[in-house]
Amino acid sequence: MTKIASILFLSLFLFAFQEKQNIFLSNAIETGIYSEAPLENIAAISKKGISVYNIEKGEIQFNIPIKSLKFKKSLMEEHFNENYMESDKYPFAKFKGKVNQAIDLSKNGEYPVTVSGDLDVHGVKKQRTINGTIKVNNGSISVFSKFDVLCKDHDIKIPQLVFQKIAETIQVTISGNYNPYKSSK
Repeated sequence: MTKIASILFLSLFLFAFQEKQNIFLSNAIETGIYSEAPLENIAAISKKGISVYNIEKGEIQFNIPIKSLKFKKSLMEEHFNENYMESDKYPFAKFKGKVNQAIDLSKNGEYPVTVSGDLDVHGVKKQRTINGTIKVNNGSISVFSKFDVLCKDHDIKIPQLVFQKIAETIQVTISGNYNPYKSSK
């Protein structure tokens, strides 16, 4: 189901563009989450996110399958998916927005950027402006960002019973390498 949804996401996004120039894809976005709490830190990583970036229009989208986040402890992963993220009901975390700075693919370097758009987590969309870095190296593109997400902003409930184990703020890191989109025409 997750793979089908990811393919559908990519297909619909690419179909929306009449021109296929300056579109870059990543199907291995690495997403990390980290929560520091008094009793136990929580960390998980996924390498199954996908992203599409239209350089010309500055549009960028991310789609992260929640169940692809892997924890060191299987019980922690189970509680995360069932009790907090309700990942059967809300299978993806998504971001759709616009890079606020123009990127010149002809010039190698690291470009600090802000990206403004909608962050959709746990079925709740929030308008966000997120800092990040886009690196250009001989026409190749990579991205990196680290930002915080407040559980209460996305209606993620933390029962008082486990309040000492889970922080109200989750640190999220996103990174990935993009390849130019090549039409199959």
